[in-house]
Order: sequence, then structure tokens, then C-alpha cells
Amino acid sequence: MPLFLVATPIGNLGDITERAREVLAACDAIVAEDTRHTGKLLHHLGVHKPLLSLPAFDEGSRAPALVARLRDGQSLALCTDAGTPAISDPGALLVREAVEAGIAIIPIPGPCAAAAAVSASGFAEGRFHFAGFLPRAEGERAALLHELKGLRAQLVFYEAPTRLRETLHDLQSALGDRPAMVARELTKLHEELARGTLSQLQSHFADEVRGECAIVVSGASAQVAVADPQALENEVRARLSRGERPKEIAEALAMEHGKREVYQLALKLRDA
Repeated sequence: MPLFLVATPIGNLGDITERAREVLAACDAIVAEDTRHTGKLLHHLGVHKPLLSLPAFDEGSRAPALVARLRDGQSLALCTDAGTPAISDPGALLVREAVEAGIAIIPIPGPCAAAAAVSASGFAEGRFHFAGFLPRAEGERAALLHELKGLRAQLVFYEAPTRLRETLHDLQSALGDRPAMVARELTKLHEELARGTLSQLQSHFADEVRGECAIVVSGASAQVAVADPQALENEVRARLSRGERPKEIAEALAMEHGKREVYQLALKLRDA
């Protein structure tokens, strides 16, 4: 039997689709990121089904048992707390193992914070790149932002309210002070779409922030997208010849080229 991936409301319960309701009512059991959260949704829908837990921290150990149920002929519907399973939520590992086992995967589309935020951004780029939650480790975060810097597409991130201002600062440092939008509490009573440059948004959210956030940053300009590696090397060589240290050079050129890349290049050229 199939594994249904059921998108659920990101706030307003009225956003549940009729098809999602039908699937939840018809399946043998429902796999939930948090059974308490999904239980409230099912109560609202008047659906009564067994609930199986699939928390993010234990997906690897629980997925095989769920695949075994599917092989035995049960139909399962996977729901996460909000939005679409396996997109910055548990489910990707379960889906992969189900695919490898020959189980049919049926997506039931619906609410998605990233798509909602992009649709309201007003930025000119017709494309967007979804990056989800940035890595916590400083080096990994810097490397990813450097990779994204030259994309001429809107960049979309998710962030917790307690880390919003720090992330806006990191985005400004790595990408420049670009136009951006923070979509907070999407579809809920206190929904907010805050627009401005990344520095302006840091000021706007200087105080306590509540509610999950989606950040949309405008894409790279043509100049950033076609940055000349040889020009960067020439600049670093010139600064080294003036006695500047690799760390100083990296800090000076971080906004245009990425701090980590400049630092490694300066070390390489200094020691050559």
C-alpha cells in the first residue's frame, strides 16, 4: 500500500485541502512528527485514526518499522506539524527507504511557507532557491552562504524567532545589504510581512520575536553573479604585498567575496 505525504496547514486550519481530509480519513494509520500536534488537527477534522510517532531526532531508527507496515499492506499518511513533510521537516529518510523498498509514494500537496512567502515578496527574480534552515556551525553556515551568494534568484530560508536577528546579520555579512522580506506567523492572526534591507530588518526585529519565520532575500546583481576570480586574486596579492595579514584581508573583502574563501586564498598566496 502507498505512503501518502500529506501537507497540513501552517497556521490557519481552513487551509487544509479536501483531498488531504479524505486521505487522512481513509488510511490505516497516520505517522506524525508530534502526535499531540497532529491529534489536534485530526480532532478538528473529526478523523479518528491510530497515530504513529516519527520525530526528527529518531527518524532513522523508526523508519524501518514503518516501511515494514507498508510492505504488509497498510496504507500510511505522513504529517508533520505544519506544511509539507520532508521539506525542512521529518520524512525524507522514510521516503527514501520506502522508495528503495518499492513502496508507492503519493504526495498530497497543500500549504508551504516558502511558496507563500515567495509569492508575496514582490522581488523581480522569477526563480527562487529554497535553503531551509541554515547550519548552526559557523563554518558550514559561511560555506553555504558563499555558495548561494552569486545566485540570481530569490533566496528563501526558514528561521526560529529566537535566532532571526542573528541570521539577518549573517545574511547581510555574507550577501551584502540586499532587499529582503521576513514573513512571520504566516496565515495566523498576527501575520506580518516586514520588508526592507537586511540591516533595516535587523533593527525592526531588535526586540523579542514570536512565531516561525520565512526569510526571502533578493537575488544577486549581475556584478556579483559574474565576479572575476582573477580580479580577486590580484586584489589579495596587492594587499599581501602591502603587509596586510590574511585575516585582515578576509575581513576587508568578506562582503564582496566571502570571508572564508578570501582567507584561504590569502593563506595559499602568502605561502606560495
